[in-house]
Formats: sequence, structure tokens, C-alpha cells
Amino acid sequence: MDAEFRSAVGGGVHQAVTFDTKAVPEGSRVSVMERTGHDGTRIELRVRGIEAGRTFGAHVHTKPCGSAPDASGPHYQNVKDPKQPSMDPKYANARNEVWLDFTTDKQGKGGSDTTVKWSFRAGEARSVVIHEHGTETTPGHAGMAGARLACVNVAFE
Repeated sequence: MDAEFRSAVGGGVHQAVTFDTKAVPEGSRVSVMERTGHDGTRIELRVRGIEAGRTFGAHVHTKPCGSAPDASGPHYQNVKDPKQPSMDPKYANARNEVWLDFTTDKQGKGGSDTTVKWSFRAGEARSVVIHEHGTETTPGHAGMAGARLACVNVAFE
């Protein structure tokens, strides 16, 4: 899946939306690929044309993108934390969630990939959200990565 970011302001349904046009300008590009196999699920994220020389957090979320940053819901978790929002490192970690943090180069290109040992539950993983900074791991802040800057709808299997 390859898409161009469009502003969330003004409504409309877009494959990819930006809530911060300085960090993720309209017209910048994103691609997300998913591969499933006997070893689990591999997710690849690639961006180009976004703010250069910066580290971003990125995670799979449970709901599709909307016109408001929080429309995409919480992070997808293989084992759901009964307490939401989840900030307990027992649940909010890179083995139980999909963390795709990346740093852009001088041209605003970046990307990451990860493999988890599980598959998504049908219909429960719907988007990838790009956050303002890398993902935190300390208790009480685990999984947090700041404001939601952009979102891309993905039809995860």
C-alpha cells in the first residue's frame, strides 16, 4: 500500500492524513507492507518528504484514521491490557505491540520494519499512526510517543 498524505482539515476521506503539516507535509508519501508467515507477521513502514533529521514514533492502531488525531484508537495489542490507555510495560512493549520508530535522513526519507510472533485478529488492526517522538519504555509512560502527527489506513489481514 502506497499513499500520499492529505490534510485532515476540511474533512473528506483519505488513505493517509496529516494533522501536522510542518512535520508531515501534504504530498509527502507513505507505504506500509505486511507479510505473514509461519514465523509471524512482518510490517514495513517507509516515508518520504516528511521533516528531515527527526525521530518519530510509529505504531499500529485499532481503528481507521479520521479527521481528529484520536480517531484511530489505541495501539493494537496482541494481549490486551485491561487498563486503557495502556502504559504498563507488561503490555506496552515491542513484543506485544507493533513499534515502527524511525529517523529521517536529510531528504526526509525514513523507515523501519519489525516482525512479531503473532498475527493480527481480523478487523482489529486498521491503521499506522506516526507520533511526534520515539516510543518510551519506562513504567507509567511505556508505549507513549507524543502527539499523533499523521495516520495511514491499512487493511491488515
